[in-house]
Amino acid sequence: MNSPNSAENVTICSAKGCRSDAVWVLAWNNPKLHTPDRRKTWLACEEHREHLSQFLGVRGFLKDVVALQEWEASAGGR
Repeated sequence: MNSPNSAENVTICSAKGCRSDAVWVLAWNNPKLHTPDRRKTWLACEEHREHLSQFLGVRGFLKDVVALQEWEASAGGR
């Protein structure tokens, strides 16, 4: 997951070249590399949520899509 910018505490979308604020967390794992309980994360803005979800979903990697506020409220994720 992108780290918050310390100067502005902003999280940005993980889509290549996008500098928009993230509002979604896409939790995923690659079963060939990660244990089943491991979750990697990408951040997504509204515009790129579907594209990034499809990219991960086609590969069987996508596990969950959660609103960033909800993810942060659950103690920084799982």
